[in-house]
Amino acid sequence: MDGTTPHFHSHVEEILDVLAKEPAREALVHGDRRIGAGELRGLVYAMARALRSQGIGRGHTVTLLSGNLPETLAARYAAGLLGCAVNHLYGGLSADVHADILRDVETRALIADPAHHERAADLARRVPLDRVLVLGGGTGTGVDLPALAAGASTEPLQGEARPQDICTIRHTGGTTGHPKAICTTFGQCASIGPRWPQEEPVRTLVCTTLAHAGGLMADTTLLGGGTVVLLDGFEAGAVLDAVERERVTHMFLLPPLLYQLMDHPRIDRADTSSLRVLTYGGCASSPARLAAAVRRFGPVLTQFYGQNEAGGISLLTPEDHDPRRPELLRTAGKPMEGVEVAVLDPGGRHLPAGEHGEICVRSPHVMKGYWKQPELTAEVLRDGWLHTGDIGYVDADGYITIVDRLKDMIVVVGGHVYTVELEDVLNSHPQVLQSAVLGVPDANLMERVHAVVVRTPGGDVGEEELRALVRERKGAMYEPARIAFVDALPLTDAGKPDKKLLRSRALPPTGAA
Repeated sequence: MDGTTPHFHSHVEEILDVLAKEPAREALVHGDRRIGAGELRGLVYAMARALRSQGIGRGHTVTLLSGNLPETLAARYAAGLLGCAVNHLYGGLSADVHADILRDVETRALIADPAHHERAADLARRVPLDRVLVLGGGTGTGVDLPALAAGASTEPLQGEARPQDICTIRHTGGTTGHPKAICTTFGQCASIGPRWPQEEPVRTLVCTTLAHAGGLMADTTLLGGGTVVLLDGFEAGAVLDAVERERVTHMFLLPPLLYQLMDHPRIDRADTSSLRVLTYGGCASSPARLAAAVRRFGPVLTQFYGQNEAGGISLLTPEDHDPRRPELLRTAGKPMEGVEVAVLDPGGRHLPAGEHGEICVRSPHVMKGYWKQPELTAEVLRDGWLHTGDIGYVDADGYITIVDRLKDMIVVVGGHVYTVELEDVLNSHPQVLQSAVLGVPDANLMERVHAVVVRTPGGDVGEEELRALVRERKGAMYEPARIAFVDALPLTDAGKPDKKLLRSRALPPTGAA
């Protein structure tokens, strides 16, 4: 950068500027630790210098394998300040998948927290890495980054990122195959999500992984001058305790986690009156359970529909969460400001309101592309549109309804079964808490509709009753060939129903239906 080029101010520098305004303000809460804004800001600058002393700089990829710790956020911001691309792994993936991802994105440095030091040591043996750093000493796995930072200056350091540099590399959850690396630039991250009105201080609870939407919530909160309360993971009782104790105002949950919260024995006694925004999204939700959540929490629910590839797409606002209008609760709301949505057929023709097709998006937040996969990028980014792979429609009022993932849509004799529509029917039964629908091939490799159902405590609804409900509501084509009952649906590390695992369980050893 020459002297005539103005300095690019990244979102990391914006967050650091906000932290500087009120250094004594509480910025992070983690267990018994309460970290002030000035302390967090100083830690970021010190960690940036520590990383630079290890040969890490602009254009390098830094991979995080770490939980919801204050040091995780500090390390992420420090790497961003240096202009590094940050790749944050889901902790629950296998060692083989972790190793594949590290190779894919050409990781220069792996930063792990002490809880993951064994996996970090294993990965260091599998993958050539320049540096392994640990967010706390005593493991013998790598360089202790906080200890290294303790000897570094906490004075401000000018950021080195450029708008076109890759800021984040996010991977798909791997539920439909090998994870894909999705690249977003620092320029695109310059406006990192909605800025909430500041009538009162924002206190955001992050109880899902910082590698997913929880990280965006933390960034947005700190940028707005709020406080982030970190839990190590989701446990419904601990979430209710934290909301009550910390007077939490904002929170993000995936729908299955929202249901667990609603089903906790203490839900009716917990004080959740501080909640102003309860955002949910990431997978399909049950209108019946959303209506119950509105009745319990009040008009605070906001549905966020988005993708790593596309960024934010649409919102269903609290005003639209009206239990008396269940048809709205089946939608994903209306497009966000600055986002264009079109429904296209396989030939690229724009479909009119009400017709089913692929949801396609144009916005400033659409990904730059998949990491070093130009052919795959060209498949998804066509004619200026990001093809989401979601099947749905837009109604005459502009509300988007998602009926399936293109890859999850089940092709049966006579037509297509949209899994979300069938899940809605099953979830409407008073003795069904949750369901997942998937296609399972039979001995002739024909797709058969398979449903996995979680009953309410004490519920005894059986296969025949649920099949009759489906026949009545959707017709024989939607009737499941098999319904299995389980105590709980397995979830991916991001908190979504793990249909890949369910599909593998549904396949008998012979491959027969």
